[in-house]
Amino acid sequence: MNTRELLLQATRRLKQAGCDAPRLDAELLLMFAWQLGRTELIIRANDTIPEAIAQAFEVMLVRREQRQPLAYITGEKEFWSRSFHVTPDVLIPRPETEHLIEAVLEVFPDQQAPFSFCDIGTGSGCIAITLACEYPHAQITATDISPASLQIAKQNAQRLGVADRVSFYQGDMLQALPDDSATYDAIISNPPYVALHEMDGLESELSHEPQHALTDAKDGLSFLSIILNQGMPYLQPRGYIIVETGTCGLPDTPQGLHKDKDIIDLAGLLRGARYQQV
Repeated sequence: MNTRELLLQATRRLKQAGCDAPRLDAELLLMFAWQLGRTELIIRANDTIPEAIAQAFEVMLVRREQRQPLAYITGEKEFWSRSFHVTPDVLIPRPETEHLIEAVLEVFPDQQAPFSFCDIGTGSGCIAITLACEYPHAQITATDISPASLQIAKQNAQRLGVADRVSFYQGDMLQALPDDSATYDAIISNPPYVALHEMDGLESELSHEPQHALTDAKDGLSFLSIILNQGMPYLQPRGYIIVETGTCGLPDTPQGLHKDKDIIDLAGLLRGARYQQV
């Protein structure tokens, strides 16, 4: 079977399985199995697929038919133009979360300054590590309740060359921070914000992601409230708290903080907010 025939067959299978972009998924999986770029794949449209490549592709295709996320199958996901290793132990980084990085860059434009940032619920480490890469003299603290997530984040920090400036701590939210005297120029978080009643309506792929990283099993606002209300003592004077959210919206702004920006995505949807200490 040649490349074109294999891709047509795979596309039909993925479409029947309910995948949103069956042709693209099939191409990406074959590119990964064959270690080819898109141009090379097109050039080889009439080539016979090597048996070992076809077998590897079939294994991955079956996983995608089961609606396992593409990122878990390949073990990679791009965030802020960098490749992060991901497994089912961590939430898959999403483009919406890049708005948090943009919000940090807006208020801390001097990327050579020695800022101190804190990422609560780091998961794959995409926020903490991206900030360490963008601010080469900054020190980053990253926390997560999951030891398995922290292992992935540490691997990503090593891969991207910032392990010496990112400190990882295991524990629940702000309780994981090393001591009460630590203060930060900004606390950033993409916490679990999917409300419990929304879970049944999510796409099938999300059932493969860690549920504790998706939902607070309540109204979606509880972890956001904890970060806003308990984060202030950890801020430098006039420091910032920057959070991601979804359809649950945002909790009431606590006394001591001023919401200086709603974070809106390209579709005009609320994706988070930036708060400054008064």
